[in-house]
Amino acid sequence: MEGSFALTLLIITSIGAGVLAQVVANFFRVPSIVFLLIFGVALGGNGLNIIHPRLLGDGLEVIVSLSVALILFEGGLNLQLRELSKVSASLRNLVTVGALITLVGGGVAAHWLSEFPWPIAFLYAALVVVTGPTVINPILQEVGLERRLATILEGEGVLIDALGAVLAVVVLDVVLNVDANASEVVQGLVVRLGIGGAIGGAGGWFLSQFLKRSQFLAEDTKSSVVVAAVLGLFGLAQMIQSESGLLTAVLAGIVVRAAAIPDQRLLLKFKSQLTVLTVSVLFVLLAANLSIPSLFALGWGGVQTVLLMMLVVRPLNILVCTWNSSFSWRQKAFLAWCAPRGIVAASVASLFAILLTDRGVNGGDSIKALVFLTIAMTVFLQGLTAKWIAKLLRLSELETSGLVIVGSNPIGILVARLFQNNGQRVALVDTSAESCKLAIAQNIPAFVSNGFDAKALAEAGLDSVGTFLALTVNTDINLVISQLVVEEFRPPKVFAVYVKDGDKKEVNGSEIQQAFGSRVPIKTWNQYVSQREIRIGEVTLETEELDRQLSRFNQLFNTGTILPLLFERKERLQIVPANITWENGDRIIYLMHTPRVLLPSNSDSPSLEPEQLAELGNSEVTIEVKPEAIPLVPKTLDLNRDRDYLNMAREVLKKLK
Repeated sequence: MEGSFALTLLIITSIGAGVLAQVVANFFRVPSIVFLLIFGVALGGNGLNIIHPRLLGDGLEVIVSLSVALILFEGGLNLQLRELSKVSASLRNLVTVGALITLVGGGVAAHWLSEFPWPIAFLYAALVVVTGPTVINPILQEVGLERRLATILEGEGVLIDALGAVLAVVVLDVVLNVDANASEVVQGLVVRLGIGGAIGGAGGWFLSQFLKRSQFLAEDTKSSVVVAAVLGLFGLAQMIQSESGLLTAVLAGIVVRAAAIPDQRLLLKFKSQLTVLTVSVLFVLLAANLSIPSLFALGWGGVQTVLLMMLVVRPLNILVCTWNSSFSWRQKAFLAWCAPRGIVAASVASLFAILLTDRGVNGGDSIKALVFLTIAMTVFLQGLTAKWIAKLLRLSELETSGLVIVGSNPIGILVARLFQNNGQRVALVDTSAESCKLAIAQNIPAFVSNGFDAKALAEAGLDSVGTFLALTVNTDINLVISQLVVEEFRPPKVFAVYVKDGDKKEVNGSEIQQAFGSRVPIKTWNQYVSQREIRIGEVTLETEELDRQLSRFNQLFNTGTILPLLFERKERLQIVPANITWENGDRIIYLMHTPRVLLPSNSDSPSLEPEQLAELGNSEVTIEVKPEAIPLVPKTLDLNRDRDYLNMAREVLKKLK
C-alpha cells in the first residue's frame, strides 16, 4: 500500500509541478521548458528531494517512449505540406546534410573539449542533432516570426526529431557492438527509416479515411480513437524494428493533417492540450532524475563544447544547407542562432544512460549530463534572446507587410490600392469575376474563388503577408473565413467586418479583430461608394487639438457619418481595428457619407458618369462646412509627399463604376 501511494504521490506531484511551470512560463512569456527544467531539478534528488523518478523503474522508459510518440505525432499534425513545399530544398538539406554536419562537429567538439572517447562523443552528437517542436513552437509563438521562416524551423524540429532519434539508435548500436561493419550500420538505418515510413504513411492514410467515413462517432470519441491509433502504430513499428516508431508517429501526423479530416480544428486543439500535459510531466520527471554533480564534473570543457555547437557548428550547418536558397542573410542569421534542444534529446539521452549502465559501458551519466547542459544553455541563451534577435534583424511579424482581402467590393479595392501605394504587396479574392476585373483594372492582383478555398488563399500569398481582411457583405461568412485563416495560415493580423455579440465573442477568440468598428454596415457603405455619396478625407491628430478632434470624430462615427478605414502610424499603414487607442501623430484616412439632395418626385434623378466620381474628393477639405462645425482640421495635401493617400483614393474612386 505504501509503495502504491508513493507512486501516486509521485505522479500527482509531477503533474502539479509541470502545470505550475507552464503557468509561470505563460505569465513571464518565456518558453515553458525553462521553468520545467528549473522545477524538475529543484524538486529532484539534488534539490528538495520530493520527486523520485527511479520509483517508476521500467515504467519511466515506457512513459518516455509513449509520450515522445504522442509529442511527435502532434508535431506532424501541425505541419502542412503546402507550407513545407515552399522551403522543401532547405528543409531537406537541414535534416540530411545538416544532421551529418552536426554529428561530425558535435563528435569532434565532445572529444577534444569534453575529453569523451570517440564512440561516446559521437553518441552525444547524435543525441543533440535534434531540436524539437516542444521548444521551437513556444519560441515561435512568443517571437512572432514571419511565416516562411517559422515553417522551416517547425519542419526541422519535427522531422529531425524522428530522424535524429533513429540516427542516435544506430550510433548506440555501434557503441554497444564495436565489431559491426559499415554495411550493417547503413542497413540498420535504412531498415528503421523504411519500416517507420511505411507504417506511418499507411497507418495515417487508413486512420484519416476511417475518420472521414465514421459519421457515427462522437467528437470526443474521435480524439480518443486517434490517440489509440497512434500508440498502436507506434507499438507495431517498435515491435517489428526498435526505434522505428518515432518516424511512424511523425508521418502519421503529416498524412492525417494532409487528408483534411472533418472537424480537424477540434482534433488539433485536443492534441495540443494533451501534448502540453505530456511534456510538462515528462520533462519534470527527466529533470528530477538528473545528477547535478555529474554536470559539475563536466567542467569548463562541457560549456565550451556547447558553445562550439552553438557558435560554430550550427552557423556552418545553416550556411551549407541554405547556400542556394532565397533566404536573406537576416533570415539565415536567425536560423543559425535558433536551435534549442528539447524533450526528445532529454528523453532519449535518459534512456541511453540506462542502457549503457546496464551493459557496463562507462559514460552514460556523462552523456546525459552534457545533453542536459546543451538543453539548458541553448534554451536559456537562444530561447530567451530569440525575440530580441528577431527584432534586431527585423524578422518579427510586426515587420511583415502585405495584405490579402476576401471581398473585391468598392471598399475592398480602395483599401487594397492604398496599401499598394504604401509599398505593400496586396491581393483580392472574390467569387465574382466582374468584381475581380475591377480590381485588375486598378493593377491589383485578384483571384476568382471563395474565401474557404485554402489553395486560392495560398496562391494569393496569404502565407507570407502580414494582414488578412474578410470584407464580404455577409458578416457571418467573414467571421467563419477568418477563423479558417487563423487555423490554416496564422497571419500576424486577422481582421473581419462582423457584428460581435455574446455568443460570437466566445467562438471568435482574441486572434480576430473587428475591422473599422464594432457594428459596420459594410453593405450600406459599399452602396454609398457605388452611388457616389461619399467623400474621402484624412486627419492627423495633433497634441493641441487631440481631445477636441477625437470628440468630434467619435460623434460623427457614432452617428454613422464617417467610417475610419486606415491609419498611418510611424510611416506604416494599417487597418483601423474597433478597439484602437488613438495616439498623437496618427494619420487617419476615412470615408464620409455625403447624401445627395433629393430632387422633386417629378424630376429624373441625375446619373453620374464614372469620371464624375472624382469630384467627390477633389477639394483639399473633406466637407464644405465652417471650420468650427467640425474641428478635425483636415490636412492640406503635400503634393511632394511620397504617400499621397487622398489623391490615390480619388483615382481609385474615379475608376469604380
